[in-house]
Amino acid sequence: MAATELKPPIFLIGNYRSGTTIAQKLIGLHPDIVTWYEPKTLWLYADPARRHDEFGETDATKRVARYIRGRFLEYQSRHGGRQIMENTPANVLRVPFVHEIFPEAIFLYITRNPFSYISSMELKWQRAKSLKGLIRLLKITPVTQVHYYAKDIIKQVIAKRVLGRKYTSIYGPRYNGIERDLKENEKLTVIARQWARGNRKAREDLAKLGDGRVLSFRYEDLIQDPELVLRRIFEHCGLNCTDDIVRTAKEMIDPGRQQKWLRLERKDLTAIIPEVRDEMEFYRYEIPSLLR
Repeated sequence: MAATELKPPIFLIGNYRSGTTIAQKLIGLHPDIVTWYEPKTLWLYADPARRHDEFGETDATKRVARYIRGRFLEYQSRHGGRQIMENTPANVLRVPFVHEIFPEAIFLYITRNPFSYISSMELKWQRAKSLKGLIRLLKITPVTQVHYYAKDIIKQVIAKRVLGRKYTSIYGPRYNGIERDLKENEKLTVIARQWARGNRKAREDLAKLGDGRVLSFRYEDLIQDPELVLRRIFEHCGLNCTDDIVRTAKEMIDPGRQQKWLRLERKDLTAIIPEVRDEMEFYRYEIPSLLR
């Protein structure tokens, strides 16, 4: 393959706080893979002023596709021509957009129990963007589009550090209508909808790509049996999963993160079950006995 030709990217599709980071790190153990962690503003290039993260095929104009593919090729070239494995959680809401730009791509899809997700997300909503995260955001943002993000960043800092508010404006996937829901519903209800709507849209859109195009797996299964799941992932991506990779992966996994949702009030968790029940059944997640 010529140095100027982009290798088929591997896209890890998965909601925020659903194990995408650890999954990406494990796949990145392969020497032929370079990981790209959440180039968020790159995916918003088509319309940075949009107040939600939902993009479709029609947003992937020739200009937009040329720019985004060009940035991927630059990243690949800077990292020795290795194949890119990319993870941006908001892409659960824009699979058709991603596929239109990269029809040759390889897709992976990870899900996580909604109660673990909701607990982790509720904590993230309380934190202002870190300096490290801000620098990473601006590095990938075109200079001509920086002003679109500066206002939200300033508002977030003022809300948290000056006004002392508990929550930031919006964290996580911005489904169409989230701003209205935030005015009319409790925070946990909105977070539950982020899980349910993001996962439902991702699985429905990924299913349209056809048989064999997507490998789906659960975070819990990856943690419980990393060797089995990793070998399936590597086979799907056309990569060799060595015993050394498996050994290192097992050392990296922390299984003690499954029950942190118990810190939340039982009544609050029970109240959001109607928001997540249907998707839970699809992914074979059971409602915990203490919430029945």
